Amino acid sequence: MFHALTRNPQSPAAQELQRLGADIAHGDFEDPTSLRTALHGVRSVFAVTTPFGTDTDAETRHGIALIDAARDVEHIVFTSASNADRGTGIPHFDSKQRIEEHLVTAGPRWTVLGPAAFIDDKFGDWTLNGLREGTFHLPLPSDRELHLVAVRDIADVAALALEQPDRFAGRRLDLAGETLTPAAMAEALTAAIGHPIRHHCPPLDVVARYSADLAAMFGYFTEVGTDIDLPRLHAELPEITWHRYADFVRGLAWPELLQAQPA
Repeated sequence: MFHALTRNPQSPAAQELQRLGADIAHGDFEDPTSLRTALHGVRSVFAVTTPFGTDTDAETRHGIALIDAARDVEHIVFTSASNADRGTGIPHFDSKQRIEEHLVTAGPRWTVLGPAAFIDDKFGDWTLNGLREGTFHLPLPSDRELHLVAVRDIADVAALALEQPDRFAGRRLDLAGETLTPAAMAEALTAAIGHPIRHHCPPLDVVARYSADLAAMFGYFTEVGTDIDLPRLHAELPEITWHRYADFVRGLAWPELLQAQPA
C-alpha cells in the first residue's frame, strides 16, 4: 500500500490516485500536525516541492515542514534540481538548496535527486503558438547544450531508491538522459511534425517580463550550464531506460496540439 498526501482528497487527481490503489491522506503543509498525522506508520517518503503557485519562501517552508514531520520514517527521497546544491542564484533552485541542507542535517536517512531540464514540460501554449508558425522558442543559444530528462525517468529512479534504500542512502544524484542543443531539438521537431521548425532564442529581458525566476535559470544554463557525467550515471543505473527527446516528440499528437485555437 502506498499513501498519497493531498490537501483535497476530493480532487480529480486524488480520486484517480485512489482508483490506482493509493491510500489518500489529507495534509496541509501549513499545518504540521496534519502532516504528522498523515505520515503516521509510513516507512518511506517521496517528496517534491514547487514555488509555482506560491513563492520560493513558501516552498522552503513547506519542504522543511515535511522533513520535520517525517523524522520517524526510515527514508526520504527528495526531488530537487540539478546543480541546486551549488548556490546558483536561481530562486527556485536556491529554495530547494535550503530544503536539501535541512534534510541532510535534520532528516532521517535521505536521498536527493537533481533532475536536469524536463523534456515533458516544454510544450505549453507559448511553445505551441511558435511551432504553429514554424518557430521553436527556447531562451538558449542554438549551439548551447542542455541536459534533459523525462519525468518518467525521474519517477523510475525515485522508485528504485525507495526499493533499495541502502544503495541510495546519503547520496545526491543529478539526473539526465541526454544533452541536446536547441538546434538539435528543432531538427527533432521538424522530423516529428513534418514541416520545417527553426530555433529562436528570445532575449532574457523578454523572458524576465514573464518570470524573473525563469530568466535567471536560462541565464545560468547559458553562462554556466550543468555538468552531469552521463556515461557514469547511466552505467550506475542500468535498470533505467532513459527516454530521448526525439522519441518523446515523435510520440506526441501533433495534429491535435497544433490545431489553431478559437479566437
